Amino acid sequence: MQLKSTFAVFSKIILSFIVLANISSCSGNMMYDQYKSIENNQWHKDSIINFMVESKDTIRKNNININIRNNKEYEFSNLFLIVGIKFPNNYQIVDTLEYEMTTPEGHFLGTGFADIKENKLEYKTNVVFPVKGVYKISVQQAMRKTKDIDGLVFLNGITDVGVQIEKIN
Repeated sequence: MQLKSTFAVFSKIILSFIVLANISSCSGNMMYDQYKSIENNQWHKDSIINFMVESKDTIRKNNININIRNNKEYEFSNLFLIVGIKFPNNYQIVDTLEYEMTTPEGHFLGTGFADIKENKLEYKTNVVFPVKGVYKISVQQAMRKTKDIDGLVFLNGITDVGVQIEKIN
């Protein structure tokens, strides 16, 4: 009986080391991962969310993701964003992006068990930061209702906006 108990404890320890090793190896590629909360879950059209990313590596390739957390108050099947990158030498890139937020049946995409869903939205892949220094990544919502010229003043249901940069091995 004691042998079974010792084996069970030993198995749990080995399993814990395997899980810890997997978590450590995944996070080792993370160069940047930050979120900013949206006040009252209402993203104002003029609210530009800025992330300051320092890069010292001008050789390695990276993937840049925009992470969005939304709750059940989000009323659209898609999301339009204006995302910009300002380089340390003042060069700028600005993109208007559209992401799907629901399935065709209206179920929210993303991960999460409760009312909050997290979406990891691919922005740029295989990107090299060619200049050492601080890069400013800005994210702004650009939603409007169908046939409306003016954008929504407040986009409801977005709880957090994040930027994640992963190094590619």
